[in-house]
Amino acid sequence: DEATDPSISEENWECIQRFCEQVNADTEGPLLALRLLAHKIQSPQEGEALHALTVLETCVNNCGDRFHSEMAKFRFLNELIKVLSPKYYGIWSSEKVKSRVTEVIFSWTVWFPQEVKIQDAYQMLKKQGIVKEDPKLPEDKILPPPSPRPQNSIFDTDEEKSKLLARLLKSSHPEDLQAANRLIQSVVREEQEKSAQVSRRVNTLSEVSETVTRVDELLESHRRHELSPADQETLQALSQRCEKLRPLLFRLASEAVPDEEALAEILQASDKLSWALGQCRQVVASQ
Repeated sequence: DEATDPSISEENWECIQRFCEQVNADTEGPLLALRLLAHKIQSPQEGEALHALTVLETCVNNCGDRFHSEMAKFRFLNELIKVLSPKYYGIWSSEKVKSRVTEVIFSWTVWFPQEVKIQDAYQMLKKQGIVKEDPKLPEDKILPPPSPRPQNSIFDTDEEKSKLLARLLKSSHPEDLQAANRLIQSVVREEQEKSAQVSRRVNTLSEVSETVTRVDELLESHRRHELSPADQETLQALSQRCEKLRPLLFRLASEAVPDEEALAEILQASDKLSWALGQCRQVVASQ
């Protein structure tokens, strides 16, 4: 209550720090803290909600993996979404509060790319038109780094960038900290793209495998007897799906050229897909 007191215009950093210490000291700290913070962020008093968002961001910076794990669950994310949604509190939440909530969720998509539920929640807000464009994060605000940092991070493999970042972060000049933040954000975007490529590859290859398996099952049925009208429709739909998957595999192959193992996996899937498509065409033509 003290840390989010709406009658005080400036942040009460002493109370905020004590709150973080209590979160870290209590086994149930992150769960209880987020329940309290959700209630405060949904407050009709703008000052109280903004103070609560500051407390939330400070906890993200100082309360570690247990806190990150709880905040990345739909149970809490849905409470933030309610502040933005016109179906809930969005009709009376101030624009300043809604803008800040949007910025907080977007910043988490940048710094916690491994948290799928955060990504899904933010994409849902964009799909529903509640968020129309990504907010611009302040360049002078050093955001919390992802914890743990993904393996094979660009900072692990690019020694020059790693040294530059270390030098900028040691500087006391604001412009150097801004440059460090820009460098971190650009590297995170690169890592996000790498992660997105892997995700696209895994999902597409999984769909190809399922489609080829289904075609094979129908063809096995066809070898024993004539296909029913329903099976013929299914085969036709699978044939169309194969057609749509082919360009996706071509795109994946172009992305995966430097990775021989991934490229071999994609080419193998492409061969299976071509076989399935050829079989579909033969059966459809004979029918």
